[in-house]
This record gives sequence, C-alpha cells and structure tokens, in this order.
Amino acid sequence: MLSYIQASYIAVADDLLLLMMDLRETYRFSASNSVQRRDQVVTAGNRNLTYSLVRGLALSVTLLGEGWKMAFVSEEEKTEDYLFKIVLVGDSAVGKSNLLARFARNEFYPNSKSTIGVEFQTQKLDINGKEVKAQVWDTAGQERFRAVTSAYYRGAVGALLVYDISRRQTFDSIGRWLNELQTHSDMNVVTILVGNKSDLKDSREVSTSEGKELAEEQGLFFMETSALDSSNVAAAFQTVVKEIYNILSRKVMMSHESNKQDAPLDGKTVVLQGEENQQPETEAKPGGCCSS
Repeated sequence: MLSYIQASYIAVADDLLLLMMDLRETYRFSASNSVQRRDQVVTAGNRNLTYSLVRGLALSVTLLGEGWKMAFVSEEEKTEDYLFKIVLVGDSAVGKSNLLARFARNEFYPNSKSTIGVEFQTQKLDINGKEVKAQVWDTAGQERFRAVTSAYYRGAVGALLVYDISRRQTFDSIGRWLNELQTHSDMNVVTILVGNKSDLKDSREVSTSEGKELAEEQGLFFMETSALDSSNVAAAFQTVVKEIYNILSRKVMMSHESNKQDAPLDGKTVVLQGEENQQPETEAKPGGCCSS
C-alpha cells in the first residue's frame, strides 16, 4: 500500500517537473518570435499543460486505487501469490511500449508516440502452480525524462534492457542504461538484454552474436524479440519472472533450513544409529543434548 502511495506522489511530482520544463521552453521560444507565432506556441504549451496534468492525475488515481485495493482486500480474495515489479529500460523508440502492449494486452501500435514519464501494466502468470502478478513499468527513453524515470527503478526486482537491432546507437547505449539501473536499484535485479524488432532483418545493424556476447560479459539473459509479430515477447518476460521466482524460492528454502538448524531442543529421546545397545535417555540434560 505504502509503495503505491509513494509512487503516486512521485507521479505528481514528475509531471509538475515536466510541466515546468515545457513551460520554460515554450515561453523562452515564444519571446523571440512574432506575436502570432508566440500565441500559437503558448496555445500548444497550454494544451501540453492540460494533457500532462490529466495524465499525471490519472496515473496517481490508478496507483492510489491499486494501493487501497491491496490494503482492504481480504486474504481469501487475494488470488496472486507474488507481486514482482519489473521495469523496461532503453533508448527512445526501441519499442518498449509495444513490448508491454503485446505482453499485457496482445496489442501492437504501429504509430505509437514516445512515452511521457512512466506508465505501467500488470499481467498474471502461472509459475510452478503459483500465480505471479508482474507489474511492468514502461519508462521514457528520452534524455529530458532521465532524472524523473530513475526514481521508478526503486523496488524493481526485474528489468528488460531493450535495444533496436536496426539502430546500433541504441545498442551502444546499453552500458549507460545498465549502469543507471544498477545505480538506482538493487544490484540483484534479474535483467535480460532484449534485441527488439527482429522482424527488420534487412535493416539489421546489430548481429545476434554481438547481443549474446554483451549479455555474457554482463551476466545477463539474452533474447531477440519482435513486438510486431509477437515472437519471443512472452518468453522474454517469463524468463525474468521465472528467475525471480526461483531466486525467491531458494531464499525461502534456505531460510527454512536455517530455522530448523537453529530450532531449540525439546527434550525428546534421540537414538543414534550404531548405538542400539545403549539405553536412550528419556530427558535432555541441561546444557546439551548428548552425553560423552
């Protein structure tokens, strides 16, 4: 509940920051132009202001709604066993939003616009008989949103680091994005390197072997996807979610084993193999379990 409220406050704060940036650029530009052009720019700025306010409020209401719903739903009504936060990271126009749309709603938008700030979707998966809810956050790749979107990395346990196979520049930026992800999130975030737009075979600038090599160097999973024809999209998300689940399961198992080893003695009789002729003690002695 608290994380949703915090996220809603961040959503409002980042929209206010973006609005200030937009207004500053708008009026700075309009000051050096004609009155007619100035009016046009200011009108456009006001329109962007309205859109940003509505978007920020909508995201905040959605986040608060999710928080209140989680706070008041009973244990019997909770269907998912786990909730994992996953972030989509990478340059602008590499297809992050369409990867999320294909995964969450099986949709594709050929003329989708650049993400402003952050958006999120949820999808439920079945992992080893457990229902896992993946909460996927789509972050803006533009430089102007960098300071804002980095706040959303906190609490993430998984990440898809996305580049466009037809644009080498987006592949060259992976190191910077990986460094930013590690700086603003837990170092143990499960990360997969995703070469998107694999359908653009004739326009390929980054080979599959290059992607695999980088992933091996950085200790990441690797997969090439296409949001257009949906190839490997679900598999990429499932790879991350399954690995998170496996890590969590191992930690729980280790915790149980540790608790068993540290459990206090209850004084019950213990018979060791090879000592059948020795009479068992009916009561544990003070200070230990075994006699010499």
